[in-house]
Amino acid sequence: MRLSESESIREDNEPQSEADLPQTQLSAMKYQEKSTSSQGFIPVLKNRSFLTLWSGQIFSQLADKIYLVLMIAIITNEFQLPGQPIARWVSPIMIAFTVPAVLFGSLAGVYVDRWSKKSVLVISNLLRGIFVLTLPALLWLSNEQYLNAKLPLGFALMLGITFLVSTLTQFFAPAEQATIPLIVNKQHLLAANSLYTTTMMALLIVGFAVGEPLLEIADWLVDGWLFFWHIGKELLVGGAYAIAGIILLWLKTGEKSEHLPQASPHPLQDIWDGLRYLGKNQRVRNALIQLTILFSVFAALAVLAVSMADKIPQLDADQFGILLAAAGIGMAISAAILGHWGQNFARAQLSLWGSIGVAASLVGLSLATQNLWLALIVTAFLGGFAALVGVPMQTTIQSETPPDMRGKVFGLQNNAVNIALSLPLVLAAEAEARFGLSLVFLGLAVLVVVGGVLTWYISHTGEVKQT
Repeated sequence: MRLSESESIREDNEPQSEADLPQTQLSAMKYQEKSTSSQGFIPVLKNRSFLTLWSGQIFSQLADKIYLVLMIAIITNEFQLPGQPIARWVSPIMIAFTVPAVLFGSLAGVYVDRWSKKSVLVISNLLRGIFVLTLPALLWLSNEQYLNAKLPLGFALMLGITFLVSTLTQFFAPAEQATIPLIVNKQHLLAANSLYTTTMMALLIVGFAVGEPLLEIADWLVDGWLFFWHIGKELLVGGAYAIAGIILLWLKTGEKSEHLPQASPHPLQDIWDGLRYLGKNQRVRNALIQLTILFSVFAALAVLAVSMADKIPQLDADQFGILLAAAGIGMAISAAILGHWGQNFARAQLSLWGSIGVAASLVGLSLATQNLWLALIVTAFLGGFAALVGVPMQTTIQSETPPDMRGKVFGLQNNAVNIALSLPLVLAAEAEARFGLSLVFLGLAVLVVVGGVLTWYISHTGEVKQT
């Protein structure tokens, strides 16, 4: 099967299919030998384009993970009154951050297919950096001004900035996912996604564990240089976005303007084309369903971890991040192992094992609500098994989706994942109040194992029919 021209262009100009190889059998044999002998992280770490994208990811996701911590810090310093619950201020920020993901996720993917991926990555990061860096000036100019008796102008501006930052993130996310298969050989996609997941989870741990101290250190350093200008927090977050944008200026994706779609049908037609593609491609659809279930479980876990921390004698409710950090460590270790040896197993098989492991871990959590060390160990295993689902399924979507459909598919994935992240935030707490923590964990376990087995069965029967 001949791949598209944009897929065949790589950092080292390696050919990607038999049609692109030299016409001699000897060259083809040498290429095959090189492709099969390179496994693990070494090939992707030698790929300069991937290193550029990965470096940009580190700074961009660092900013993403501590953005909400920054908003809470500003609310605490500027708007919250003594004795007033902070939830009154944080909830509108969370809504402003979530709404663009639901409204624009699919639409953003349509335009990612029409535009240069590199341009989207660079501009979205630079604009997010500019918006965050303007916050101190906007808050200073709007000090003690009100839109009405209860709504400070500065807080309204924060809501607007949060909405814009989140909107730009909806463009960045599918562009980043669609870029990986453009710059990484197909046989190395699993390793690239493993490294991507490892980095994401490591930065998630940083956000939960040391996000607030990092912001305080940034303020302390900037105060030492700029005296009374308390803008260190904004410089850290906005600067991280800006650095990501500058790094990505050196990214080479192999895209050319003539490879981009010349016709521009209505965006809704493009979204419908993406939905039809998912309807026809069984493996991509099943992978998307698996990822949606996985993110739903982790969103519910983020809510349930608060109640679980409250029940564990050695923890307080506000220390729930320790449990989530344990899941992140498990996922990072598992993703690293996958990057080295995952190519030796079928992706559908890895996903099945991962689903069964996640379900077993959730059952374990239902029995570990009073024991800190057991809860940490089981949560780490849950994260590890989750990587067996997430990394192979993300790799399946990237490798199976043609280049001209990737933005649409990743936009739809972004939409589905954001809905999957939002609904459990509402339902998990209510279910826990009605049925108890242990029963909710058992219910999630049933959902995961049924989804995993059904997806594996459908994929297996589909492959049998094709043969």
